[in-house]
Order: sequence, then structure tokens, then C-alpha cells
Amino acid sequence: MSEQQLLERSGNKCELCEASVAISLYEVQPQTSNTDDNCFMICDKCRAQVEKTEELDNKHLGCLRTSIWSAVPGVQVVTWRLLNRLKSESWAVDSLDSMYLDEETLAWAQAGADENSDTVEDIHKDCNGAPLQAGDTVVLIKSLDVKGSQLNAKMGTVVKNIRLVHNNTDQIEGKIEGQTIVILTKYVRKQGA
Repeated sequence: MSEQQLLERSGNKCELCEASVAISLYEVQPQTSNTDDNCFMICDKCRAQVEKTEELDNKHLGCLRTSIWSAVPGVQVVTWRLLNRLKSESWAVDSLDSMYLDEETLAWAQAGADENSDTVEDIHKDCNGAPLQAGDTVVLIKSLDVKGSQLNAKMGTVVKNIRLVHNNTDQIEGKIEGQTIVILTKYVRKQGA
């Protein structure tokens, strides 16, 4: 099924929360091939919740009370996974109890569910708590002396196309004056945030 067909099926809305802005195709994993059953349209906010680039937003995810009734297996699977991550909320448990998945769909949902379903992946955040992603542009909020170098990165310096330091959410990498350096996230502000 093409993205255009999915847009028509969804009415140009996120198939989880029904938002009509910033929607894109989402492929539910694991899968062997793209079909209209395992792909659906999703907004950026819901995608961030699913992919754990943002902490769970209970208020926003109240939309799952409605998406449990979707006829699209991929939507059912993602709804089930999110509700399981929200098991500490009584409304999420009630929604799970109301939800019906056939054996095959339930097995698919469980296959992609996290072992530590209630933990959120560590997220790199700037000085204001805004999530950072690889490729973002940041601004230094403090002048920094670069160890082992004559370079002094001035406050207000723009660092484009950052890389996230794996296993350390307090650090990012970026190029200043052609030199790749490690920068503490508490000294940067995401541009546009």
C-alpha cells in the first residue's frame, strides 16, 4: 500500500491520536514485508512516544482509549505496546482489558515489546530539557576552552549536525572551526527550542 493510500485510509490524520499535522508513514516492526496491515500514518508527537525519544505523555496518550478499537493490525500492535508501557495508570490497564487481539497479532505485539517495558531510553537533552537528536543544530550557552587545544569556543557559537555520544546522555560531539570536540549537553541549547 502506498503512502497516498494510507493517507486516504487515515483521512490525512494520525491513526493513533487523529492529529492532522506532521504525519508520516510508520512501519511496525518486526515485519517481513510492508503491507497495509503493518504500516500506518503517525504524527511526530506519537512517533516520539513510540520510539522513546520523548518521555511518555499520559495526557497525549489518552488517545489510546480510542485507538484500541482500530481495525488496522499495526495500530493495534503499537497501541498494545504503549498501553503496556503505561501499566502504572489505571486507565491504561482498563483499556488493555477492553482490547481484543487475535493470537497472531498479540504474538506480533509481544515480539516487538520491550523487555523493560516501563523504562524510557536515555535521552540526550539540552540545558532546557529539550530532547536532542543526531543532526540537530545547537548553540553554546557558555564559552568553553577545549582541552588539549588552543581553541576557545565562544558563547553563541552555532554547532551544526551534532552526533550523540553513545551510552552517555551528558555528551554530544560537534565540529567547531573544523575540529571535532565533545561538548557537555548542559552547555548547549537546541536551536529553535
